[in-house]
Amino acid sequence: MTDTATPDATASVADLTLEEKASLTSGASFWWTKGVERAGIPTVMLTDGPHGLRKQRGSADHLGIGDSVPATCFPPAVGLGSSWDEELAHRVGEALGVESSIEDVAVILGPGVNIKRSPLCGRNFEYFSEDPIVSGVMGAAVVQGTQSTGVGTSLKHFAANNQESDRMRSSSDIDPRPLREIYLRSFQRVVQDAQPFTVMCSYNRVNGVFASENPFLLSHVLRDEWGFEGLVVSDWGAVNDRVAALAAGMDLEMPSSGGRTDAQIVAAVRDGSLDEALLDASAGRIAALATRWQSTPRVSGPLDVDAHHALAREAAGRSIVLLKNEGGLLPLQGQKSVALIGAFVDQPRYQGAGSSMINPTRVDVVAHEIVAKAGEDFVFQAPGFTLNGSGDAAALRADAVALAAKNDVAVVFLGLPAAAESEGYDREHIDLPAVQLDLLDAVLEVNPNTVVVLSNGGVVALPFADRVPAILEGWLLGQAAGGAIADVLYGDINPSGKLTETIPVRLEDTPAYLNFPGEDGHVRYAEGLFVGYRWYDARKIDVTFPFGHGLSYTTFGYGDAAASVNADGDVEVRVTVTNTGDSAGREVVQAYTGLVSEAVLRPERELKAFALVALEAGESREVLLTVRRADLAYWNARADRWVVEGGAYTVDVAASSRDIRSSTTVEVAGDTVVVALTRESSLAEVFAHPVAGPIVQQAMAQMASAMEGASSIMPEGVDMAKMMGSFPIGRIGMIAGDDFGPEQVDQILALANASAS
Repeated sequence: MTDTATPDATASVADLTLEEKASLTSGASFWWTKGVERAGIPTVMLTDGPHGLRKQRGSADHLGIGDSVPATCFPPAVGLGSSWDEELAHRVGEALGVESSIEDVAVILGPGVNIKRSPLCGRNFEYFSEDPIVSGVMGAAVVQGTQSTGVGTSLKHFAANNQESDRMRSSSDIDPRPLREIYLRSFQRVVQDAQPFTVMCSYNRVNGVFASENPFLLSHVLRDEWGFEGLVVSDWGAVNDRVAALAAGMDLEMPSSGGRTDAQIVAAVRDGSLDEALLDASAGRIAALATRWQSTPRVSGPLDVDAHHALAREAAGRSIVLLKNEGGLLPLQGQKSVALIGAFVDQPRYQGAGSSMINPTRVDVVAHEIVAKAGEDFVFQAPGFTLNGSGDAAALRADAVALAAKNDVAVVFLGLPAAAESEGYDREHIDLPAVQLDLLDAVLEVNPNTVVVLSNGGVVALPFADRVPAILEGWLLGQAAGGAIADVLYGDINPSGKLTETIPVRLEDTPAYLNFPGEDGHVRYAEGLFVGYRWYDARKIDVTFPFGHGLSYTTFGYGDAAASVNADGDVEVRVTVTNTGDSAGREVVQAYTGLVSEAVLRPERELKAFALVALEAGESREVLLTVRRADLAYWNARADRWVVEGGAYTVDVAASSRDIRSSTTVEVAGDTVVVALTRESSLAEVFAHPVAGPIVQQAMAQMASAMEGASSIMPEGVDMAKMMGSFPIGRIGMIAGDDFGPEQVDQILALANASAS
């Protein structure tokens, strides 16, 4: 374990008593750390995020129950991720830091970069994507923006926290490759690019070991491999065994245990079961965070509420995804009468429930915003349904249908009620409420010019997608959602958002369908690498809308892509993109790579880079996308390290995972991998070894007569090399006899392994 405390903090810890050092490693209260006044170590406040500041004023809790100070509610990650805009995410992060600094908050808890393994996860609204590159890039941008103000972040939830069901106890059972390539990769990207001040460990077990006491995750991977320099904090109440957790690399237990677990630490040091040096390292990291915050200049208030609301509106507008727009129904132009239908019109849903519940400084109501653009003489409203099921459903539907019939356009607002999505429990299905679907069917019968606007924190099934001419995915967009939706509907913002998760046709099509949420305390990640679009592509499954999809009010043409390897070993992809429409717009250009591999199972294509380009009508620009060499690597479980497999990689430049605009190939040099051989190594593996291979092949040649005798009884055409390829070298004596016994095998293995060391 690496001691990353600053020299001054380390010196101050060295002067502390054992009891004082132990006290630093747990909270003083629900949100505050402990300090040691005589040593100049202050207490600091950590508080909830991640898309706004949730600093509680009254009773403390971690479920969003208590009241909190007003703060800007920015789009949750489900929305912000769909912008694919690093610069925007950085600015949102900076705003979060400003608001935290004004309130004297040292660390805001977030962002969350867990992978959306299943659309049923109740907390998917807090996560960016089903893809680790998108999650990592956007998460790093938020961290960099926030920490530019001196306020720390807490990257969460580390690791493999992909459901809410039984989240305090269940074990996420994951094989090494998907663990590294899918579920840890986004965390690795953020840690190495942005160095968050803290990383928050999750509640769940990972392969049977609680994340809070998992030395593989907290010390070996996070610190030794990735070079993490900050401190690890528990999720609130996530510590199972305080002594084991500290020994594993978990520095700060939150919230306070009232001194009970501090005493456990002291007792463990005194009886020799805990190395005091580990306690010193954790206490030093906590002291370093506190003293750094003490010396950081605060942002002076008051908060510029208007400026931050304007940023929230910009971010919300960039996060909206135009899924469909047949016949150019949108944007709404001219003096068209509009029927606004749905309870969400004046009861906006803009954030999820739980610890991230923000008390917004204001909330835009979409009906008011549309009236401001179109004029009250052209906008009419009917609820159509209620969110809690009250009222006369038939009468509400009839009134809405009558209104739709006598107006030029019907805009129907559909979505999930707040109770359907929350921290603490998962969804049971991906269907919109039946009352809403029935209403939409009735509206379509009387008005074909119908636009659907969705409000949901996780994807929903869209059985009407082939019948509705225009669909906006409005996600949960924060406090300025109403204004942003109006901006997009009326063309003041040209939509540029793209899906960061696939919208499936059916829940039964989804990768984790048969392994979610698990049973008997275990969740088997049996789909392996094939999460999200990787699964649908491999299985050739139709989807409603693919990963990366999103339309614009303009159109974009792509030139021929070219790819080359630069001096750093990264792949540089260049393509000219042209705005071929009549209005300015922004396009998210995506680069996917694929390799036909004989070594390991691989997805057909995987996102490796993306870039956002803004173009005026008719403008062309060359776009550069850089695929990091490290992102081409797969995790070699036998060598226990990252390996770039050499070969001709296909590079698809695309507007979505299923809208490939240009393809090219690039030759990438591979890494040399020499795996230690054992008696269980197959003959094929031994033959491929640079030292053992020639020796064994020569010995096998001497057994030719015996092999010829065996092959003579084989049917014609049988490939003996393939047949014997999986045969363990340690058992070759049963064929070769005493001439190739255990002693000879051990000598060859020792020689081969010595050459690789």
